[in-house]
Amino acid sequence: MIKDKTVRFWEIDTLRGIAVIMMIIYHILFNLNFFNVYNINLQTLPFQIFLYPIGTTFLLLVGLSLTLSYSRIQNELTKRQQIKKYISRGLMIFGFGLIITIITWLLIPECFIIFGVLHCIGISIIISYPFLKFKILNLLIGIILIIIGVILRALSFNFSWLLWVGLKPLRFCTLDYFPLLPWFGVVLIGIYLGNMIYSNNKRNFYLKDISNIKIIKFLVFLGQNSLLIYFIHQPIIILILSLLIIY
Repeated sequence: MIKDKTVRFWEIDTLRGIAVIMMIIYHILFNLNFFNVYNINLQTLPFQIFLYPIGTTFLLLVGLSLTLSYSRIQNELTKRQQIKKYISRGLMIFGFGLIITIITWLLIPECFIIFGVLHCIGISIIISYPFLKFKILNLLIGIILIIIGVILRALSFNFSWLLWVGLKPLRFCTLDYFPLLPWFGVVLIGIYLGNMIYSNNKRNFYLKDISNIKIIKFLVFLGQNSLLIYFIHQPIIILILSLLIIY
């Protein structure tokens, strides 16, 4: 969900745009079930297979985009300025996450979002700076963090202050949960991919330019505005469902 206002690669925005569409589809299904419009078991394997690529794509692209950003500023800004840039960006995204926390706490206090995807992205941006130069090390650490996170999913703890890490408390209920374990591991793999397939703000591979095709332009538009869409799509979906229920 992170975008940069300078040089852009259409293929990255296209992938992000596809993830946006998948996110909207999933949330339509979620809302149909949540508001008892249509009974859908979202815990079944097909829906889980559909769900996880959405968050995975967003967070892989966060890591990849961070490498592109870093390649542009490493020779232009001092180390102190670079750190400040990533802290500022991370805090901004985390702040948007806090807005989601407040809104869901007011509307659904029994199951509000404490550490969702925006919280995870914000913190990941801040702590990713020391990893931006590495390649294979990020892949290895990323895989290890994902494995640890998967193991932690099956466990519960009698405290809640480390739920942001991945230590889920007993009887924990939330609408969106993206702890650093395993999801920061996904960001690190994104950084690895970014450093492998892009360097000096250029592709290390050939890709035919199809960015003028209408559907690609549409996906690029969605990808470039993913943060705004994230904020507005749920109220729009809920409004439409409310009107359908009323009429």
